[in-house]
Amino acid sequence: MFIPNNIQQVTHNAERLLIAERERYLQLHPSSIKLSKQAQQHFLYGVPMHWMNDWGMPVPLFVVQANGCHFTCADGIDYTDFCLGDTGAMFGHSPAPIEKVIAEQASKGFTVMLPSTLAPNVGEALAEFFGLDYWQLATTATDANRFVLRWARAVTERKKLLVFDGCYHGTVDDTMVDVENEKVVNRNSLLGQVYDLGVHTVAVPFNNLAAVEHELATGEFACLLTEPALTNCGMVLPEAGFIESLRAVCTKYGSLLVLDETHTISTDRGGWAKTNNVVPDFLVVGKPIAGGLPAAAYGFSAAMATRMKAAKDSAPAGHSGIGTTLSGSMMTLVAIYATLTEVATEVTYKHMLALADLLAQQLTASIKAHNLPWNITRLGARLELQFSSKPPKNAVEARDAKNDMIESAIHLYLLNRGVLLTPFHNMMLVCPATSENDIKKLMQVFNDCLKELMHD
Repeated sequence: MFIPNNIQQVTHNAERLLIAERERYLQLHPSSIKLSKQAQQHFLYGVPMHWMNDWGMPVPLFVVQANGCHFTCADGIDYTDFCLGDTGAMFGHSPAPIEKVIAEQASKGFTVMLPSTLAPNVGEALAEFFGLDYWQLATTATDANRFVLRWARAVTERKKLLVFDGCYHGTVDDTMVDVENEKVVNRNSLLGQVYDLGVHTVAVPFNNLAAVEHELATGEFACLLTEPALTNCGMVLPEAGFIESLRAVCTKYGSLLVLDETHTISTDRGGWAKTNNVVPDFLVVGKPIAGGLPAAAYGFSAAMATRMKAAKDSAPAGHSGIGTTLSGSMMTLVAIYATLTEVATEVTYKHMLALADLLAQQLTASIKAHNLPWNITRLGARLELQFSSKPPKNAVEARDAKNDMIESAIHLYLLNRGVLLTPFHNMMLVCPATSENDIKKLMQVFNDCLKELMHD
């Protein structure tokens, strides 16, 4: 085995490997190539949403069906899925309880813009699962974050928002910022942005409590919006006591603490906040809570509900800017209820966490055996391969750890051998349907890939 003196040799090998894997992909997927050409006649870039074309494949992979932790592409190839819709299918594809209630509800109506008789049960299930008394529904986590931001500004009568550099909260305008030369600027990839987001948004480094307090002490911030761990710029875990300290400084300066748990629901049943006994002012959840159907929710305390009612009741009649027609539909409610009560159970999480721990151990052992300066970051059932010797502490360190060439080569090599990881940052999720054999397959292909990358 060739042991490189630095990562440059591995990157060079990755470039060679990526060229070969792109050719292999085209040979394996003639049906996807054909479908891509057909779809381009009516879809921009040949896909329903343009980002589906950003996976790094020569052409998009078209899917026929998905069940459990497997799916089949248009060319009849079976894949073991560790991407799981980037958390949307975190509890597996088409879990039986959700499939059953959706089929039953299909003959009873999809949406009526009125509350279903199941609404009280869903509210109770959300409160039991996440530990907050009051809830409102949305169609996506982006919507939920946007609505919470309106509520936060309304009840505090403050304008500013504090986020962390490297944050991800969907496509909420206020959060699409970067830090360049210690200045908050619009993210340069944004399309059609016409105003300066830095007027009302400030971003500071994650795991830097002093920077947070420096801003909140001004008394200008309606809220601090954050995930318990950064998950999109590369996974960045909170240092011990950091989120708890955020809770304290937000209370001290009258700013609201909003925790976006859309991805960190992987921590354990109830999410990161409940598991770690942190009570936010608002909690946002999305993606997996309805088994993959478009759904999201945000929770809050009875005291916050009183403040929200006061703000709404004192405002003029008319559209509040909060809510969408399909939020809380009958179909959504049955899917949420089945997910929270029958799918995302304590037994389910016990299985997921045990296998995720096993996978983390085996990935770490493989990296060490190949003498690579990489690490595996884990948050419950969520794992990520990062190209640094230690887990990053903030977005700057996470960006510095990225290597697009190696990342792309690993992703496509695994994909071509029937194993799917999340694109862009090679994240892995373990779901209730994942088995030890699935992990064995991932590890076999991953080890073969590392041999290719290390080959002289």
